[in-house]
This record gives sequence, structure tokens and C-alpha cells, in this order.
Amino acid sequence: MSMARRRVAILISGRGSNMAALIDAARKPDYPAEIVLVISSRSDAAGLVLARQKGIQTATIDHKAFATREAFDAALETRLAKARVDIICLAGFMRMLTTPFVESWRGRMLNVHPSLLPDLKGLDTHTRALAAGAKLHGCTVHFVEPELDSGPIILQAEVPVLDGDDEKTLAARVLAEEHRIYPEALKLLAEGKLKVEGERVIFAGARH
Repeated sequence: MSMARRRVAILISGRGSNMAALIDAARKPDYPAEIVLVISSRSDAAGLVLARQKGIQTATIDHKAFATREAFDAALETRLAKARVDIICLAGFMRMLTTPFVESWRGRMLNVHPSLLPDLKGLDTHTRALAAGAKLHGCTVHFVEPELDSGPIILQAEVPVLDGDDEKTLAARVLAEEHRIYPEALKLLAEGKLKVEGERVIFAGARH
């Protein structure tokens, strides 16, 4: 008997390219998760249009309408509950979530970050990698914890830093890997194949 597909919400603030990769992956009939909702913290996020074009329900919870982060998170939680969401995927979501919210979704909330964590947490990772003379760069999918860009690492992908690279060319090469490993990490979580021991993620069974 096949398991019910896990219900996933994607949180965005911008163009939503990783969102699109997740939506496209979840269209496959054997994928163990379905994207049921895209929520943006900005009403002008380009990803909202893209999600609607792909037939996904969308919602805007405008962060400017809330006096506190706690009030924003409460509204977010209400919307997630209404959609019966099992898993959250952050995809360019530019809001810091409160510790109680993050803790309530521990083990059920993923993020993709454009560096090989724990290196280069925060913003402008490609510029910083180039400035540091790095020969390898990449991306990481991890479980979300209250500290910025922290949490047990699920998957990583490396890309070489080429002599002629600028921020734009390096970012494009990293983004292609983000689009590959994020759907794979969500698949593993939805199939129940991830176990966290301390800060390490252990894979239960075969990866593919």
C-alpha cells in the first residue's frame, strides 16, 4: 500500500527559482510529497506569479503588516494549519523566524543555502567566496534551527571556482546544483529516510 504524500508549503520572498524546482519535481507521480501552498512575505514577489502559473495555491503574509515577529509567525502558523502542512521548505525566504516557531517545526523544515555550510553563513556568499580565493564553492540543504543558516546538513553539492568567474557566473553554477539537491533532500525527508543524531543526518536505507 502506498504512503500518503506529505503536504509541503514553500516560503518565499522573491523570484522563487528553488520553489519552481520543487514544484516541478513534485509533479512526478512517484514523488512522495506534494506542494500544496506557496506563501510569500512580500506581495510583489515574482515567485507568486510563477507558482500560480504552475497551478499552486498562494498566499501573502506581508511582514510590514505585523508589529512583531511573533505576530507574523502566528499568522503564518494559522495559514499552515489551514492547509494541513506537514513540511516547510524555505526558498529565498528573507525573514528571521522566531525560536518557538522554528522549534515547533524541528525536523520538518528545510532550507537551501548557497555555500558549503558551515562556511559562509549569511548573505553575499558568492562575492565572499571569490574574495577569499576559494577553489570550491557550493550549496547546502539543511534542517532549520533558530541560529541563522544552522542545522543538521542533509545534502551538499560542490562546484569549482573557475579563474574567469565573477559573482554572476559562480551564482548560476551553484543555483543549478541547488535545483538538483533540494528536491532530492525533500524526497528523502518525505520518505522518512532521514534520522538526526546530534548534529549529523543519518540516511536510513538507500539514497535512491
